[in-house]
This record gives sequence, C-alpha cells and structure tokens, in this order.
Amino acid sequence: MQLHYWWWILTLLLGIAELLTGTIYLMVLALGTAAGGLIAWFGGSLTWQVTATALVSLAGWLLLWRRNPWRSGKPPGTDRNMLLDIGERLEIDEWSDGRRTRVRHRGAQWTVELDHAEPDSAARPGVFVVGRIVGARLIVRPADDSLA
Repeated sequence: MQLHYWWWILTLLLGIAELLTGTIYLMVLALGTAAGGLIAWFGGSLTWQVTATALVSLAGWLLLWRRNPWRSGKPPGTDRNMLLDIGERLEIDEWSDGRRTRVRHRGAQWTVELDHAEPDSAARPGVFVVGRIVGARLIVRPADDSLA
C-alpha cells in the first residue's frame, strides 16, 4: 500500500477521535496529517511529509491558542460573553446574613453576596447589579439608579 493511504487513514482516525472527544485540537492534527498525505500523494519525500504535518499542526494550534476566550485577560466569572447574568439587575428585599442573602433569579434560587469592595452599609433593600459569579454565588453591587 502506498504511503499516502496511511496518511489518509491516520487523518480519518484522528477525525473520528475528534468527534468522540469533542476537542478541536485533534481536528487540527488531522488537518496536519492531511497536509502530509497531500505531500505524499504528490510524491514528496517522507521528510517533507512529516515537515508539512508538523508545520500545519503547529500553525493551527498557535491560531487556536491565540483565539482562546480564556486568554481575554478577564477573570472567568466576570466575562459577560461567557456568563449572561453579569450586568443583570436584582431586586433584593432583605439581607438575611449580613452581606449574604438568597434570591430567586431566572427561575432558580441563588446565593447573593455583596461585593467585598462595597461597605457593609450597602447591604440594604434595593436594586443591585450582578458584577461577577463565583461558583453558585452572585456577587452584586448597588445599582446606579441615575442610569435607570
């Protein structure tokens, strides 16, 4: 069997593994092996095939690494693109435990905690804005009512 068939088989196996695992990194490696298969099909040496595989794979991984949303510089619990509750307004009627309380938000019970940057006196009934999410806690700050 010719060498390019082995590259196509490896590409197919990596594509199947990608579908089973759900990571995009195996798909990038599959594209790299496809590049090696193309070089083999056109009669290139094994050195060029492996080089093409490595270059295409590395270029793809670098592109993925640069576009990673977790590299946005924002802490994970504060990115509005990832968590739709950031910036939402909550009506809090009473604070049950100093700086914490429980509220119903979007059909579920949430533990709400006043942001540590806010003074204790801010824990009074009123409208609050979700600043970030830590686990199952909404970290809130008082809403600026002048914008309402």
